[in-house]
Amino acid sequence: MFKNYFITAFRNFWRNKIFSIINVLGLSIGISAALVIFLIAYYEFSYDKFEPGRDRIYRVVLDAKFNGDEVHSAAVPAPLSGAIQNEVTGVEQTVPIMQFQGDGTAKVSVVKEGTDKPPVFKKQPDIVYTNPQYFYLVPHKWIAGSPKSSLQDPFNVVLTESRAKLYFPSLSASDIIGRQINYNDDITATVSGIVQDLNEHTSFTAVEFISFATIAKTHLQDKFMMNVWNDWMAYSNLYVKLAEGGNAQQTEAQLKMLLNKYNKDANKDAANTMSFRLQPLNDVHFNSLYNGFGQRIAHKPTLYGLFAIAAFLLLLACINFINLTTANASQRAKEIGIRKTMGSSRKQLVFQFLGETFFITVIASVISVVITPLLLQFFADFIPPGLRFDLQEQPYVVVFLCMLTVFVSFISGLYPALILSGYKPVIVLKNQAFTNGSETRHAWIRKALTVSQFVVAQFFIIGTMMVSKQINYSLNTDLGFNKEGIITFVTPRDTAAVHGQQLINAINAIPEVEVASRGFLSPAEEGAAFSNVSYTPKPEIKAQVQIRWGDPNYFKVYGIKLLAGRNVEPSDTIKELIINNTYAKLLGFQEPEDAIGKQLDISGKSKPIVGVMHDFHDQSMHTPITPLIFEGRTGGFFHIRLKPNTPGGIMWQTAIAKIQKAFKQIYPDEDFDYKFYDDTIASFYASEQRTASLLKWATGLTIFISCLGLLGLVMYTINTRRKEIGIRKVLGASVANIVSVLSADFMQLVFLAFVIAAPLAWWAIYEWLQDYAYRTTMSWWVFIVSGSAMLLIALITLSIQTIKAATANPVKSLRTE
Repeated sequence: MFKNYFITAFRNFWRNKIFSIINVLGLSIGISAALVIFLIAYYEFSYDKFEPGRDRIYRVVLDAKFNGDEVHSAAVPAPLSGAIQNEVTGVEQTVPIMQFQGDGTAKVSVVKEGTDKPPVFKKQPDIVYTNPQYFYLVPHKWIAGSPKSSLQDPFNVVLTESRAKLYFPSLSASDIIGRQINYNDDITATVSGIVQDLNEHTSFTAVEFISFATIAKTHLQDKFMMNVWNDWMAYSNLYVKLAEGGNAQQTEAQLKMLLNKYNKDANKDAANTMSFRLQPLNDVHFNSLYNGFGQRIAHKPTLYGLFAIAAFLLLLACINFINLTTANASQRAKEIGIRKTMGSSRKQLVFQFLGETFFITVIASVISVVITPLLLQFFADFIPPGLRFDLQEQPYVVVFLCMLTVFVSFISGLYPALILSGYKPVIVLKNQAFTNGSETRHAWIRKALTVSQFVVAQFFIIGTMMVSKQINYSLNTDLGFNKEGIITFVTPRDTAAVHGQQLINAINAIPEVEVASRGFLSPAEEGAAFSNVSYTPKPEIKAQVQIRWGDPNYFKVYGIKLLAGRNVEPSDTIKELIINNTYAKLLGFQEPEDAIGKQLDISGKSKPIVGVMHDFHDQSMHTPITPLIFEGRTGGFFHIRLKPNTPGGIMWQTAIAKIQKAFKQIYPDEDFDYKFYDDTIASFYASEQRTASLLKWATGLTIFISCLGLLGLVMYTINTRRKEIGIRKVLGASVANIVSVLSADFMQLVFLAFVIAAPLAWWAIYEWLQDYAYRTTMSWWVFIVSGSAMLLIALITLSIQTIKAATANPVKSLRTE
C-alpha cells in the first residue's frame, strides 16, 4: 500500500511539474528559515548550562540614581568582593573578575632565557584577574597545576591550552609550568597551571587568568580603585555562588548593609540612590541593562521576532501549498471519482494525499539542509560567533527537522486531503465538481487564507520602511558635531606624554590635513566615561557626568560650537573646564553666560568653567543627551580632520599614508589602526541595520510566497469561472472588462489585508520606537506608499493569469455545453 502511495505521489509530482516546483520552493523557504532560526535560538538559549549549581550562581550588579537619572551597571566597586568574603553569610563562593585594563587587551612578552628579544604578542584579549574560586564556579579540566593552589599567590597565571600553545608552541604542558610572561612591560607572572579550553556556550570567555592577589602587590591597587566605594570601573565584575538553601533576598539585604557601612552618602535622597542586586546567571546573557565589558548580549525580543518571522514564513508556505493544491483540484477530480467508484475509502484517499504532501515536504527539507550552510554564510552578520551546522554532531537538529517535516506535511496537506477526498463520484464524473454552488462552499476559507498572507506581507513592508526611516534619521540628523572626513586612532598606552606632541606636530604639517587634535574619546562613543563632579553652592549639586578632554583643536576638528565663554588653553593637565548646555541647566544657570567663572569640584580639586558648549549627542539616539564636561588637556587619542577629498579618493589615501608614515617613525613596532569616525557613528546602529536587512529579506520572501498563493487562488477561480468567461466574450465583453471583473474581488482582498495590517504595524512600530530617546515621526505617507506598492504587486500577479484567461478562445470552454 505504501509503495503504491509513493508511486502515485511521484507520478503526480512529475505530471504537475510547475505546481510541484512552486510548492517545493515555497516550503523550502519556510523550512530553511525555521531551521536557521532554530539553530540561532538553540545556540543562544544554551548559554551557561554546564556550571554545577548554576541556579545558585549570581552576578552582583549595581542600580543607581544620580539626580534622578537611572544608571544600571554590570560593574561594582572593587572592594565589594573582599567585604562579601569577610562579612556576608550564606555565600559559598565569591569570584571577582577584573578585566585587563585599557582596551581589554595586553601586549604579552614571553620571557625566555638566553634571548635578547622575547616573542611579543600584541593585543591579546580575554585576560582577567581572578581568584582560585573561579575554577570551582566555572569548571575546567586541568592539564597541569591544580585549582586550589595555581592562583593562590601573587604573580601567578593560569593559561588555557590554546593560549599555552600560542606562547610556547614547542613545549609540553609540564615544561610550561614555571615559565614567565610579561604583560605591558610592567607585570611579570609565572605560569602555575594549564587548563583545557571550554567547549561550552558561556559568558565566561577568559582564556588567561592572572592571580587576583597580584593587584594588591602592584600599582593596579590604585588603578582598579581597590579601596574606593563611591565609584567603580567597567573592568570590575563580581560573581557569587550562594550556599545550599541560600536566599538571594537575604543576601541582597546584607549587601545593602555593607553599602551603608562603607558609603554613607550612597542613599542621601530619593534622587541619588545606590543598591546592589543579584542577577541570576541565566539572565546574564540576555539582559542589556547590565552589559558587561566586552560581553555579547543576546536580545530576547529579537529572538522572539525571529521566531515570529520563521512562523510567518512557514505559515505562508503552508497557505500557499493549500491554495495551489486546491487550485489544481480540477486536475484530480476524475481520478478521485474513479478511485471511489473502484472502492477506495475516504480514509485511504486522505492518507494518499497526506503521503503526497509528505513526499513534497521531504524534498523541500532535503533542499533546506543543502542550502542552510550557504544561508549561514550569507547571513553571517546575524549569526552568533561559534554557531555551526553539522548534522553528524548535532542530533537534536535531525530530530527538529524530522518533527518539522511531519508538522508541515500535516498542516499543509490536511485541508486539501479532506477537500479532495470529499468529492462525490457522480458529480465529478459529470464535470460538475466546480460549479458555482460547490465553489462557494469553501471560497471564504481560501479568501481568508489569502488575506492572512497579505496581512503579514503588508506588515513587513510597513515595518521595513519605518525601521529604515529611523536609521536614516539617526544617521543624518544634526548630532551637534561634524563626523565627515575625520579619522581617529590611539597611540600605545603611557606614551602620549613622551611622543604625543612630536606626532601631532608631524600630522599638522601634512598638507592634506586640515586640523588635528589629541585628547580622549570622540564626542559620541558607544561606551561611556563618567566622573563624579560637584558644584558647591548651597545646597551642593553632585552629579555623575560624561567626560571628554583634548587640546583646543578638538573643537575645530569636530565643529563643536560654544554658546558662551572661550575655548580651553593648551595644557598637559586639567586647568579649566567647558560644560555642555544640559549640565549648565542642571546646575541652575538660566543663561549659558551665567556659568562662566564658576568652580566645579573634580576628584577633590576645584577647576573653573571657562565656556559652555552647544549640546551634542554623546551616545546613540537611544540615550538622552547627558551632562558632560570637557577638560583642557592632552591624551593618547588622535582626531584628524582631512581636507575635502578629490574625485577617486586620492587625497585621503595620500593623507592616511603620510599619517601612517609619521606614526611608524615614532612607533615602528606598533600597528597603525585607524577608523573613519562616520563609521563609528554608523556602528551605533549595527543592530538596527541588521534588523532592517533581515526585514527586507523577510518582506521579499513574504511577498513572493503571498503572490504565489494569490496566483493559486486566481487559477482556481478562473478554472471555476471558465465557462462564464467564455459566455462574456461571446456576448461582446472586452479583454479589459473581463480582466477588471476577475481582478476586482482579489484587489478587495488585498485592500482588506492593508486595513487589517496598518493598525497592527502602527502599534508594533510605535512600541519599537519607544526605545529611542530621539525618534522619527510615524509618517502617514509610509502607510500609503506601502499599501499602494502591495496593490501594484498584487495587480501584476493577477494580470499574469487574468489576461491569459480573458484572451483565451471561448470555444474551448463552451464546447461541452
